[in-house]
Amino acid sequence: MWEKIRVIFTVPELRKRILLTLFLLAIYRVGWQITLPMVDAEAIARQSAEQNDTFSQFLQQVSVFSASSLQQMTIFGLGIMPYISASIIFQLLGTVYKPIEDLQKEGETGRKKINEYTRYATVVLCLIQSFVYVRMMLLPGADGDTIVNSAFWTSPDNPTLTLGWQFVAVMIMTCGTIFLMWLGEQIDEYGIGNGISLLIMAGIVAQMPMAGLDLLQNSTFELNNFSPEKYGLETIITLVVLFVAVVAGVVFITQAQRKIPTQSAKHVRGRKVYGGTKQFLPLRINQAGVMPIIFASSLLMFPQIIFQGLASWTGNSMFDELARSFGQGSSFLYNLCYIVMIYFFCYFWTAITFNPKDVSDNLRNFGSFIPGYRPGRRTAEYLEKVMVRITYVGASFLVVIAIIPTLISSGMGVSPMVASFYGGTGLLIAVSVAFDLVQKIDSHLVMRNYKGLLEA
Repeated sequence: MWEKIRVIFTVPELRKRILLTLFLLAIYRVGWQITLPMVDAEAIARQSAEQNDTFSQFLQQVSVFSASSLQQMTIFGLGIMPYISASIIFQLLGTVYKPIEDLQKEGETGRKKINEYTRYATVVLCLIQSFVYVRMMLLPGADGDTIVNSAFWTSPDNPTLTLGWQFVAVMIMTCGTIFLMWLGEQIDEYGIGNGISLLIMAGIVAQMPMAGLDLLQNSTFELNNFSPEKYGLETIITLVVLFVAVVAGVVFITQAQRKIPTQSAKHVRGRKVYGGTKQFLPLRINQAGVMPIIFASSLLMFPQIIFQGLASWTGNSMFDELARSFGQGSSFLYNLCYIVMIYFFCYFWTAITFNPKDVSDNLRNFGSFIPGYRPGRRTAEYLEKVMVRITYVGASFLVVIAIIPTLISSGMGVSPMVASFYGGTGLLIAVSVAFDLVQKIDSHLVMRNYKGLLEA
């Protein structure tokens, strides 16, 4: 392994790309720590330590897949979530809006045009989200506490922020997201790997030292019969074995494919016969990726917020019970809804991203066919049937990965911060991005006649 790492840095172009990528990621991490000038950093730290409400959990949930720190109110507070949201919107529009669908079929020219529209939509989403975010975070609480720096108060007796400074905060956070979007594009063009994905992965991996420190501080390294007060040696060994098993399972399913055999038609030209070769059409088991978990976990935060608001407004204890029932990972109802929504969004996202009719038409246009099935409608029906079956397997895998952190946290008494690295959105994103990065590095090495990282 060390020899392969040495070979990576002996290739001048690859070394330059890797160092540039690390430098740009370091810039992102520096900006991740800089709070807005009108915010009191000490008040934010104190508030984050005290708060454990639904809104704080929601901000922490969104921060995982947005490469941001929503609870800290930094210049990169929104992360790249507006850009991801805009990209998802245009991907969905491509299935229902004819002009966008036509642009998707125009190749490179259409892709550049859609990227341009996505950037414009990102700016609009940044303005809206940052305004709502600033208004919710900078308003005084019920007890009068505020995180606004006293130098920016409207008056000595009014700890609120003026509209002018609110506008400045909105523009700073909007520019921060646009800068991150540009940073990701620079990594795509001059660095190595997918820039946006690497930014998200950097935010996830940056939480590992804190989680490791929390684990060490609460460990005794002695046998204590799985005591909930301290992590004993048997608990640590169990966590290590579970982590290796979960990561191995994620890698296996992420790379798993169902290979559909295809055969090209034979063409006779003169005395020679061309074609007739056998190939495979790979269909990914986890076609939807991490999107079902993101959608399900985000949407399931709203029922608790709504019921808590109704309980405080009406004073009805029934809404309090419903709010507790939808507490994250705390009830059977929440976990059941979580599982059902993951299955639903798996099939929904797969139906959007995979069109059996288009695949069947492409096979026919290139003179290929699936043995035993006529090109056209029969081939499309067969592909759809296969995709429905393997999507069920992929959805079941996502359900297991999504539930594992809750089971570890509640069953072994492990803190949610440590348990989050055993499944869920963060682990899936980290593994997927790591594989993409390794494949990009492999392509550079193989092009120069070196062995790839995954080759023996």
